[in-house]
Amino acid sequence: MATFFRDIFHYLKSNNVYQGTVKQFRDQQVTNLFAHKHLTAQFTRRTNLYTSSKNNNALPLGSFEFPPSLEQQEQELPPNVFERKKKSTNPPLSFPCIDQLTIRTRSLDGGPEPAYDKIVSGYSLFHHNEPFLCDHGGVLPELDIAYETWGELNEKRDNAILIQTGLSGSSHAKSHEKNVQPGWWEQFIGPGLSIDTNKYFVICTNVIGGCYGSTGPSSIDPSDGERYATRFPILTIFDMVRAQFLLLDYLGISKLHASVGSSMGGMQSLASAWLYPDRVSRLISISACARSHPYSIALRHTQRQVLMADPNWNKGFYYNSIPPHIGMKLAREIATISYRSGPEWEQRFGRRRQLEEQPPALCPDFLIETYLDHQGERFCLQYDPNSLLYISKAMDIFDMSASVLEKLNRIRSANTKKLLNAGSHNDACHVTCDTSSSISQQAFTKPSLKSTSERKHISSLASNVDKNELEDLVHGLSIIKHPSLILGVQSDILFPYWQQKEIAECLRMGGNKDVTYYELDSMYGHDTFLIDLTNVGSAIKGHLEFGG
Repeated sequence: MATFFRDIFHYLKSNNVYQGTVKQFRDQQVTNLFAHKHLTAQFTRRTNLYTSSKNNNALPLGSFEFPPSLEQQEQELPPNVFERKKKSTNPPLSFPCIDQLTIRTRSLDGGPEPAYDKIVSGYSLFHHNEPFLCDHGGVLPELDIAYETWGELNEKRDNAILIQTGLSGSSHAKSHEKNVQPGWWEQFIGPGLSIDTNKYFVICTNVIGGCYGSTGPSSIDPSDGERYATRFPILTIFDMVRAQFLLLDYLGISKLHASVGSSMGGMQSLASAWLYPDRVSRLISISACARSHPYSIALRHTQRQVLMADPNWNKGFYYNSIPPHIGMKLAREIATISYRSGPEWEQRFGRRRQLEEQPPALCPDFLIETYLDHQGERFCLQYDPNSLLYISKAMDIFDMSASVLEKLNRIRSANTKKLLNAGSHNDACHVTCDTSSSISQQAFTKPSLKSTSERKHISSLASNVDKNELEDLVHGLSIIKHPSLILGVQSDILFPYWQQKEIAECLRMGGNKDVTYYELDSMYGHDTFLIDLTNVGSAIKGHLEFGG
């Protein structure tokens, strides 16, 4: 490359055009943008000549063309633009935030992609060496599930609690001797705490599709030794739960004391009770929903769009190259807006700026902007972008309505037959032996409604709720008769409290006589389940130890 630029310099000098070119860049600053673009294109083509003999688009040095003349450039400009720019008295703004992103991109050039499964350590690994069929037809030849445990399993093996995580959650919910770093639910799990490890054997997994030890898009496809990338199959929340129950089989746990989840984990807790009604004693669903609604779908859609718009995403095949960290950073900033609440930010940041004495800037300036920038920057290389795409999509398509569940069951049955016809019976054993199939007959048989006097009509939901859709959801949830705790938060904008109220009241309409619903007025928004130990923790402890 040094030889190339030296030759360019000597060529310009030997042809007596060096001084003229320098003068053009010095005196006609308005042309720099055009000249830079013009020269860059040619320099790139000549670089290809020096670096690749097979590039037919490369140009020899002798054919070097100078940028269009000043007069030609003036003709290309919109009216008055040239004169206005020439007379401008204001210097261009500086953009240190953009410069920093550029520098970071250069530092990542050449990879490798961060080893996400090494970010969290100390977990155990369950390996399932048989093909795993996903609801929409994709097959994983084998899978791994990262999990961590706390407490002891009793002799009856009936004191196990499964903690199910949110979108980006790892199995590290609580510190332990193999990983002393605080877990994401550190203050909730432990001796005498909300989830008392003196009484319960607690299990937390990283969901399939994730990147913290469980099989996901960044994992190696054993079929060819390459990363799955976007060859990874589309997942559902039910796929995640089926994989978790394979782990429970391995651990010798036939029935859970409780399935406990927040956010996406709350979806999984509902799915667990629906898929395996005889293997779950009670459930807790916090800040979740029984069907994803348009607002949350829209938020996750925008995150995926900005991520996939990053040219380094490369349709998912960015491993061993530059990861799409800019798109990932922006996606996380959008997500962070939905995780917390306006009232909290009013108290925490207000309208304060980072440097009050400095003039306003287009880069992060207000404290709320610097907070979002920090959150995005911290996260963008700690989580696999493809995992974000797949898991967020699984959340979008989650729907416990009977018609949707019945359709999904038909699709799965058809795909199971295809898998059996394509391979040996043993290769699909886990599909045919999946205990969730035992619910298929009763789950889609519409329950006979008793007299309306035995069933209190839903009156606290919005009056504009579609009655047919509501009945469909009631029918879908009617199999869940377990003692259920449903928690909602008034300041949650990602999963508004009315969605948790919908869960509770549809469970009651479906015949569940043991449903507890709490609505919290915490100002921490969706993240309340991570922060409010007093209210959330107390409700969890009460339901686990005294509920039902």
